[in-house]
Amino acid sequence: MAGAVGGGRARVKAEVAVAAHLPVPAPAGMEPSQVAIIGSGLIGCSWAMVFAAGGFKVKLYDIAQQQLTSALENIRKQMKELEESGFLKGALSAEQQLALISICTDLRAAVEGATFIQECTPENLELKKKIFSQLDLIVGDNVILSSSTSCLLPSKLFTGLKHVKQCIVSHPVNPPYFVPLVEIVPHPETDPSTTERTYALMKTIGQSPVKLNREIEGFVLNRLQYAVISEAWRLVGEGLISPTDLDLVMSDGLGMRYAFIGPLETMHLNAKGISNYCERYREGMRLVLNTFGPVPEFSGEIEQKISQAMSEKIPVVPKVLDARRKRRDEYLTGLAKLKKQMKSD
Repeated sequence: MAGAVGGGRARVKAEVAVAAHLPVPAPAGMEPSQVAIIGSGLIGCSWAMVFAAGGFKVKLYDIAQQQLTSALENIRKQMKELEESGFLKGALSAEQQLALISICTDLRAAVEGATFIQECTPENLELKKKIFSQLDLIVGDNVILSSSTSCLLPSKLFTGLKHVKQCIVSHPVNPPYFVPLVEIVPHPETDPSTTERTYALMKTIGQSPVKLNREIEGFVLNRLQYAVISEAWRLVGEGLISPTDLDLVMSDGLGMRYAFIGPLETMHLNAKGISNYCERYREGMRLVLNTFGPVPEFSGEIEQKISQAMSEKIPVVPKVLDARRKRRDEYLTGLAKLKKQMKSD
């Protein structure tokens, strides 16, 4: 009877954690599962931190020992700073989470015992295909092979692999530690169980996964992002608004709303439901959309104009850029904390 009560409490705790985008702790006495991260750059380190926060053992792989040593030191520094500011994810301390992360320069040793492998190498098709070809030869039939690619289609990455049914894209938003969304994109031959297991795993570690039913260029996030960037580029290029004011339209306008609800819910709430919104604004939306221009080249005079404006605001100097990124991450952490509090109220 005592075991049943304890199990019930653990289940409730897990459900609450998932609802609030918190990592779900493993049941007491259970050995944490193991994942392998291939690539120790910014995205790879962020993934390592996310999985460690969820109580997973992490093997971080790269080809150069010095790169790994530097990556681990950066992870340590970030975790300590997050702990001091009260923003460290998970129930474990920074030292406990760090103890879960090990580094490795041998690919076979890195993936040994892993149930999930997250590839985080540079966005180069041939490089990624080479990595997955190597993994295909050494993994078992129950390991999920996942890529962090932001734009390469699964059909280009995984076609021809023996373990293609176990392959999937799990595209994070940069930086994954602070922005929880993960796009899960299957290869046409991906087994549905691979999709479901990946979705469940992302929920377990406190991310916000969304499932795409099929692959498409740019997935969903980048298609939406590029639509905004494209029109922003045109408006600045035509002299209708300055680059600085354009960014304010998003940060102090649309972004305020979209941090909590999406465009479809916004439509729903801005009228008496979607149908009423369409009835009211259908013609106006079509009129505006028909004035949109062609896809910009993202080069030439407009590029120079926007680059100059951004560089005046934030000089392209490593120290300045790093400081600005740190401030961005602090804002994102604060926003995540606010969203968590609002969901628990």
